[in-house]
Amino acid sequence: MKTIGKCHPVMGSVIARGAFLALLLATTSCGWGQSFTGKWAGSQRTLDNGELDLTILQLTQSGNLVKGVFKTLGYQGSITGSATGNHLQLMAPWDPKSTLATGELVGKDLRLVWAHHSVVFKPATAAEDIPTPAYIPPPPLKKVPYNGLAKTPPMGWNSWNLFAEKIDDATVRQIADVMVSSGMRDAGYVYVNIDDTWEGRRDAQGNIHPNHKFPDMKALADYVHSKGLKLGIYSSPGPRTCGSYPGSYGHEKQDADTFAAWGIDYLKYDWCSAAGIYKNDQLQAVYQKMGRALEETGRPIVFSLCEYGLGHVETWGPDVGGNLWRTTDDIRDQWASMIGNAHLQIATAPYAGPGHWNDPDMLEVGNGHMTTAEYQTHMALWSLLSAPLLAGNDIRNMSQTTKDILLNREVIAIDQDPLGKQATRVAQTAESETWLKPLADGGVAVGVINLGDAPKRLTVEAADLKLPGAPVRARNLWTHRGVHFTHGAYSETVPSHGILLLRVGSHAG
Repeated sequence: MKTIGKCHPVMGSVIARGAFLALLLATTSCGWGQSFTGKWAGSQRTLDNGELDLTILQLTQSGNLVKGVFKTLGYQGSITGSATGNHLQLMAPWDPKSTLATGELVGKDLRLVWAHHSVVFKPATAAEDIPTPAYIPPPPLKKVPYNGLAKTPPMGWNSWNLFAEKIDDATVRQIADVMVSSGMRDAGYVYVNIDDTWEGRRDAQGNIHPNHKFPDMKALADYVHSKGLKLGIYSSPGPRTCGSYPGSYGHEKQDADTFAAWGIDYLKYDWCSAAGIYKNDQLQAVYQKMGRALEETGRPIVFSLCEYGLGHVETWGPDVGGNLWRTTDDIRDQWASMIGNAHLQIATAPYAGPGHWNDPDMLEVGNGHMTTAEYQTHMALWSLLSAPLLAGNDIRNMSQTTKDILLNREVIAIDQDPLGKQATRVAQTAESETWLKPLADGGVAVGVINLGDAPKRLTVEAADLKLPGAPVRARNLWTHRGVHFTHGAYSETVPSHGILLLRVGSHAG
């Protein structure tokens, strides 16, 4: 082989193709790049419990194709990517069309931009690895008795949507204070739920302890209880939570007993790393293990299953002791995400009822990325769907508009109606859709949503209400005013992505 200038090889007739390719892979001075083959170790952060959040990449490069294994404390799976010279692009294992990380070799370092963070990977030492947890077979199926809780959809507040890993003891106490002073507690919001990143490490006996952000979980529970509120916590059936903190895998009974001793009233149990150990057809047995452990504590603890609707959870959630179960992916503070999660509830309606509820995820009201009309629709739809109402905003700094939405007693009453029926979609056009919910008093709640990008006059048709007689009383639950049906219909102009929400009866009262 000879070169033209410095970096343009020309094949010589006596050089075998295999030898040339080997020489090409080894060449660095002409911009073809070093091989990415090898085991790489990097870390974006140290967890709040002091553990290094290590990431291991075991890569093999063949030409421009890169394949391998991607390991974190909370995730293990295969990964693919492409190499162009010294540049590497890795695709997300959960979405092969989405880029997970990009970067390049600089000397012996692999420098990547990973989820908007710069991470330096170095060749891993023999000690740098994340072992695969030993497999623990789930127990045989055996129905867990109903715990008698959540006879109406749980209401409260959850830390994740706004605070994520920044939640701590002081913030939870402030939230509890404001739940009382703002009127949220008296409106029905009673659960103060700590999501992920509270976890510390396990002691020599395997007992979980909180990290430095939560110095005394029992004292925190006592404080929340003193306000007439209840405290919720978070874990996972896998070895690690979604945030890479210790999960309850192999410690279900220990953790349930610990939570009960602390005074916990609600557990959100997030699938996360369990997906790397169990298959979807094992979901029921895996969740049953914690459901049984909670039941054996003797403490009333609401059990919230978070498995994103996998495995038709609505069909078996009650059998594992579940009081509510996620039926969707994580919600985002965007119209498309919110309305999309609502639409996923259409098939789940028959499975909702007192003690067991479909959960399209937490409320985003007040987080700032939707319009007032969209937030009203969000609150109204969740109430029509008999969904848990778990606020996810900073309630310490709410605007009056946000308060008016979250504290609308008439809308909350629709959600908390003791009949416990979930709304169904009874009419649909390209620009609007109508949802109908039967109520315990024999009336109905009806919501007509403007799906369009401009204000639109929407109509509630009496024929769609399925009442035993003509509507004789109706009330707009956002304006708090009575309205009248004329010739079997009521119409009103509604802003883009807004909702016309009525409570309608067919007899005087």
